[in-house]
Amino acid sequence: MMSSSSSVSVGGDPAQEKKTQIEDKVTQVISDNNDSGNTQQFEDNPGELPDDATKGDTSVSLAENDGKGNINTQENGDNAEETKLEKSKKDDELSAAEGGEKSGDSDENFDDKKSDSEESKEKTDSDENDKKSEESNEKSDSDGNDNKPDSVDGEKKQDESSSETNGDQADGQTEEKVDQNDNKELDKSSDEVKDGDQEKNQSSNEVFPSGSQSDLLNETMTQTGSFSTQATESKAEKEAWLSSKKYTWKVCNSTAGPDYIPCLDNWEAIRHLPSTKHYEHRERHCPDEPPTCLVPLPEGYKRPIEWPKSREKIWYYNVPHTKLAQVKGHQNWVKVTGEYLTFPGGGTQFKHGALHYIDFIEESVPDLAWGKRTRVILDVGCGVASFGGFLFDRNVVAMSLAPKDEHEAQVQFALERGIPAVSAVMGTKRLPYPSRVFDVVHCARCRVPWHIEGGKLLLELNRVLRPGGFFVWSATPIYQSIPEDVEIWEAMVDLTKSMCWELVNKTSKDEVNGVAVAAFRKPTSNDCYEQRTKQEPPLCPESDDPNAAWNVPLQACMHKAPVDASERGSQWPEQWPARLEKSPYWLSSQVGVYGKAAPEDFAADSEHWKRVVTKSYINGMGISWSSVRNVMDMNAVYGGFAAALKDLDLWVMNVVPIDSPDTLPILYERGLFGMYHDWCESFSTYPRSYDLLHADHLFSKVKKRCNLVAVVAEVDRILRPEGKLIVRDNVEIINELENMLKSMQWEVRMTYSKDKEGLLCVQKSMWRPKEVEAIKYAIA
Repeated sequence: MMSSSSSVSVGGDPAQEKKTQIEDKVTQVISDNNDSGNTQQFEDNPGELPDDATKGDTSVSLAENDGKGNINTQENGDNAEETKLEKSKKDDELSAAEGGEKSGDSDENFDDKKSDSEESKEKTDSDENDKKSEESNEKSDSDGNDNKPDSVDGEKKQDESSSETNGDQADGQTEEKVDQNDNKELDKSSDEVKDGDQEKNQSSNEVFPSGSQSDLLNETMTQTGSFSTQATESKAEKEAWLSSKKYTWKVCNSTAGPDYIPCLDNWEAIRHLPSTKHYEHRERHCPDEPPTCLVPLPEGYKRPIEWPKSREKIWYYNVPHTKLAQVKGHQNWVKVTGEYLTFPGGGTQFKHGALHYIDFIEESVPDLAWGKRTRVILDVGCGVASFGGFLFDRNVVAMSLAPKDEHEAQVQFALERGIPAVSAVMGTKRLPYPSRVFDVVHCARCRVPWHIEGGKLLLELNRVLRPGGFFVWSATPIYQSIPEDVEIWEAMVDLTKSMCWELVNKTSKDEVNGVAVAAFRKPTSNDCYEQRTKQEPPLCPESDDPNAAWNVPLQACMHKAPVDASERGSQWPEQWPARLEKSPYWLSSQVGVYGKAAPEDFAADSEHWKRVVTKSYINGMGISWSSVRNVMDMNAVYGGFAAALKDLDLWVMNVVPIDSPDTLPILYERGLFGMYHDWCESFSTYPRSYDLLHADHLFSKVKKRCNLVAVVAEVDRILRPEGKLIVRDNVEIINELENMLKSMQWEVRMTYSKDKEGLLCVQKSMWRPKEVEAIKYAIA
């Protein structure tokens, strides 16, 4: 059994990571041929996943969209074909690199945290190690082309790992390095690296660098740790110098200032809109070239207050807006209290507390069953999202949305509080969600004119609402008798009846909050649609794909309910939390993202991320997870990463890129949520929204069609200062990102590479450049 390890002190702000002032142990374990029961210490292998599991392009062998929820991409057929070509090319390259080995024939496991027994076993004499190192070098050279048998898991242990990746590492060479806090910590801890054990049992298909580079690398690995090498010092300085020369950053100068959202603050495009009557000015209008500048910080910005205290109060200077407090203060939305903005837990419809309002709704409609039958909801016109914030107490997650600036900074308040929210408006385009995914749609006096223009906006809610799901509406037309409200209510009754929605309950006024609730239920069959004497609203044509949602115009029509027992939406998911782990029934006849039968793919992905998160991310990164609340998985696939974090007090925004297989319906079926996005554009959120971003083989894919510098600038925009970014990708991308992020003064917490794959964990700094770049299209 061979193992190599580095013990590395985790750096960073002691005040921030006071719970992690320990030495993180990062250990690589490679299974011996006859030692299938060996403990897996650095669980960064893909488990049961086949070779493409760690690669970005994943749509090969997928069936085309048949309108039944099959995995597809949100772009057209050309893009799907392009993805297949990229996948094929990558497979060819991988086969060549491995000497023609099949997927599933490698024997590599990684682990982050080593056991005490292994640690003591490895503390051998350095002279003995040097001797073993020379012997194992000779052995590896002679055995380099041998194939290893199947690994413990019976599948290829992917080059998914973490690592310091050096720019001068030649292609085809295999180099393992562990680095935390910029190379220097590696030098300090090298005395614990035991080269003899490591190289003696090195995987037989590995090769070593040749010539002087090999000597230097071996020298670096066998030093006592008391001194750094000149090579390491010079190389680090050279890389820093090259990075500073290659990347020049400036601060964005825009009207929105610290709140700049490129696709929502494009004033040049907004000024040229022919009309704004459908809220076109609140929709996305992305610039042709995304900005590469960095958004400034608000003056006096502090690290956000941690959840759950943040639900009640946030730092005023982090979101220094008082207009909402002035306009809505009497409704208990938000108040200014000294250096804080406080949230009494109220809203327009629940001035005396959200929890009472939530319970009132469930009492009115018992079939809702918060946190059991109902798990994922859409909250339209969310305000400061107190409704969604308190639904966490009922095991419900809410996708809260509201337009930017309709009420100043409402979504920004929500995110600062630690509540899921996005800036969006129901205007002329479909919402970026699949069809039939939300268990409940809620609107508390959201002032959306549902009844006008043939009910086009309400029909969009019908598209995203699960058959048998509820639309819960608490607004003045339900309980006030002024002529305008009476007229709206009558129009809504007619519209919902023509849509075959059943009015389940219309309550009288709640004694505490003084509001009433109307609950409508979407049908589960097509009987009502077929029996209508007047086909208004009309049924959508068969050619209309209800799952197409990215930049698709709204349609004033309804899609038929799924009737086939194997079709998505024909059955309600299992109750939470059982639905999280269960493969959706409608996946059984499909091929998965990684090429296996979809249920097997799903299960393998789930087990893989459980191992990676529990054995690597939780304990091996030096991250204080108690300070992490808002998380984004930038390339979510099946949502395994989010599912593995379910026991932590946080939420995950799962993003499915538009050029990736359309797996987003699977996430909703699991009781998770997310949205589609094109990473060549800015995300619809305020700056400083997320505590942690996770990107699994995203950047290498995005680089093929986007400006990578602009994507990194967007990552900087949406990540909070002192927030973490975890990247898993190929070595070249890891190198490029590391240099780029260092040039932005980010702290490299850990890097690790194995073969051609690597992992990078970095922490964003408070640094902002001195130079300024005026964004002309963003000047109002």
